[in-house]
Amino acid sequence: MSALSLAGGAIVSGIWKVATVVLTILLLVVTTGAGTGWWLAAAARDKALARLVAEQGVNATLRTSLGVQNEAVQSMHRATVESDARGRAAQALAAAKGRRYDAAQAKLAGAHATTCDEAMPFVDQLLKDVK
Repeated sequence: MSALSLAGGAIVSGIWKVATVVLTILLLVVTTGAGTGWWLAAAARDKALARLVAEQGVNATLRTSLGVQNEAVQSMHRATVESDARGRAAQALAAAKGRRYDAAQAKLAGAHATTCDEAMPFVDQLLKDVK
């Protein structure tokens, strides 16, 4: 073996050792970076999940309150419809009573009385006709 081939072998052996150390350090840096990235992503995911659960709770509360409000509006609508029906019935009854009263008054249109005794038969007749 010549000195040249011995020196060449030492250089090549040294280069491989340096390359191995450099690649090992590079692998360690990349692995650490990837692990840190996964750790940060997991932490961000956990925070996002916690916020999502909180928002879902708020959303459920809002949906419940909207359901209560919708039921109250529907209840008020039903009460309004019933009230309108009662109002129409009362108006029809009042109109019928008004027509009876008008007819009874028309019968007594020409009646004249100067005393209470003279007026009482007309009043009695008016009350009978209105009933």
